[in-house]
Amino acid sequence: MKIVNIGGVPEHFNLAWYLTLKDGAYKREGINLRWQDYHGGTGDMCQALRDQSIDMAVILTEGIVKDIIDGNPSSIVQTFVKSPLIWGIHVAKDSKYKTIKELRGTRAAISRYGSGSHLMAYINAQNHDWNLDQDLKFEVINNLDGAVKGLTNANADYFMWEKFTTKPLVDSGTFRRIGNCPTPWPCFVIAVRNDFLTEHTEDVRTILNIINNSTSEFKDIPNIDKTISNRYNQKLEDVQEWLSITEWSQSNMNPKTLENVQQKLLDLDIISQKMNYNGLIQNL
Repeated sequence: MKIVNIGGVPEHFNLAWYLTLKDGAYKREGINLRWQDYHGGTGDMCQALRDQSIDMAVILTEGIVKDIIDGNPSSIVQTFVKSPLIWGIHVAKDSKYKTIKELRGTRAAISRYGSGSHLMAYINAQNHDWNLDQDLKFEVINNLDGAVKGLTNANADYFMWEKFTTKPLVDSGTFRRIGNCPTPWPCFVIAVRNDFLTEHTEDVRTILNIINNSTSEFKDIPNIDKTISNRYNQKLEDVQEWLSITEWSQSNMNPKTLENVQQKLLDLDIISQKMNYNGLIQNL
């Protein structure tokens, strides 16, 4: 049985992977798909692809596009979630900051450089006409637990993370959310190491077929809102809101969308050059 290692964040977006694994869908096709949670997010997974700890990743679009351009020998084989990610902008409960405007020039907590929390800080800064060289400062906190400590201990001033994942921390009073920042592109893609993809194209295609069958019917699963609420410790009404605005994809990113992503990253000086479509995308 072929072993395939895949990484992703332990969040509700990836429940379809858990359900298909639990059902044994991959093993029935001769694939032992081994899921690994990456609490450090996209930057952590980019490194794992580079050092071959994993073969595949369900990863933020902006992070993997940047890392492939920076030399990560991987390719995007499919968009996984085509709707934007809603990043909440959070401060500690007793923080003096009340508005996004007041955060200009303060310290953003990020999981690591090259992560979504790092790159989206640039998007937020541009949205509010900040000086990207002078008004952005960063404190590496590794993961969500690190962000709680960092903001609580005033080692950092604000933290950007997916709105619904952090909602329990807002509800408990650990964080205050003072704004949102949606991604201007589809939020999650599936990336595969190029060497693995060359040798195991059919296995990757089989995995995509299985997960696509699941995501295409995901919202129709009976009581899926309650399942998500219980598994991820989220209020039912929050889960229902999230389901209403989230759309999965069963196809790859089109050239126009990829061009928009790259142009935005180039404008922000996050990447130094653009790559052609086939340098970033492989269609199976």
